[in-house]
Amino acid sequence: MSKPRIVGTGPIGQVAIDILEPFGPIAIAPDHRMESLLPLLDEAVGLAVRGEAKIDATVMDAAPHLKVIARSGVGYNNVDIAGATSRNIPVVYTPGAGARAVAEAAMAMMLALSKQILHWDARMMAGDWASRNDISNRDLDGATLGIVGFGRIGQIVAELAKAFNMTVLAYDPYVTAERAESLDVKITSLDELMGQCDFITLHANVTDETRGMINRQQLKRIKPGSYLVNLARGDLVESLDIIHEALCDGRLAGAGLDVFSPEPPDTSHPLFKMPNCVTAPHALAMTTGAMERIFKAMAQDMVAVLTGKRPKDVVNPEVL
Repeated sequence: MSKPRIVGTGPIGQVAIDILEPFGPIAIAPDHRMESLLPLLDEAVGLAVRGEAKIDATVMDAAPHLKVIARSGVGYNNVDIAGATSRNIPVVYTPGAGARAVAEAAMAMMLALSKQILHWDARMMAGDWASRNDISNRDLDGATLGIVGFGRIGQIVAELAKAFNMTVLAYDPYVTAERAESLDVKITSLDELMGQCDFITLHANVTDETRGMINRQQLKRIKPGSYLVNLARGDLVESLDIIHEALCDGRLAGAGLDVFSPEPPDTSHPLFKMPNCVTAPHALAMTTGAMERIFKAMAQDMVAVLTGKRPKDVVNPEVL
């Protein structure tokens, strides 16, 4: 190896560049395609994974000197963890750095949908003042919120929801009832949550058990006129078709989606023409403060591995 380098599958913040540059020049792949990434990996000792770039055996085999893989976020489903572990490569991630930004975005989606912000903006832009008498907004006050996935993000959402006087239910088989009760939250089954809640927000990781967990059958159980928000991963939902169907027949009064499968999605899908569906390009958690914290935490853990220290957040600690 002539000179080690740090490779990114997408742009990384200046705070991370400043931390990582002492370990080699930073090379950023022009896009997420495999053919764009592979030529950069010969001398890579660190790989910073942005977006949905797939990090599999082919990528790892192309980087014989790779010592650490880092994910700039809480999800790591696009990284072959078993493959990294078999090669003795730690995979670090940033599960807490952006949690509050995601939680705030979940509340923003619920408010935008229930207060019909996009509808009223369009009517005002059209000069339709009289439309104010046509329909009514909905309240968060007194409503029941269901949180699917009650980890860091879900727990912050619960705290924020209490300020709106919401009753909060949660589904998460890995969280104790005692922990939930300490936040004034009741743990329920997924079926019960879907049937009782006015708002449902998804904050679970994608695993073999959770992939497609929000399916057509589950959406038949929902309280008519409820709202669904997904800021976790698109793979938690069976398909865009089932959300479109539920919006069309009134089971869902609105849906807020920041994540899709695949990404980017095919925006010719009829869901994207629904006036009660608010969407964003997997961007709502990318606040200035959150990205600063995420890039700093990611880079610090990469440096920890590169200098023989223990990183703070590692997916496969058995390799350390």
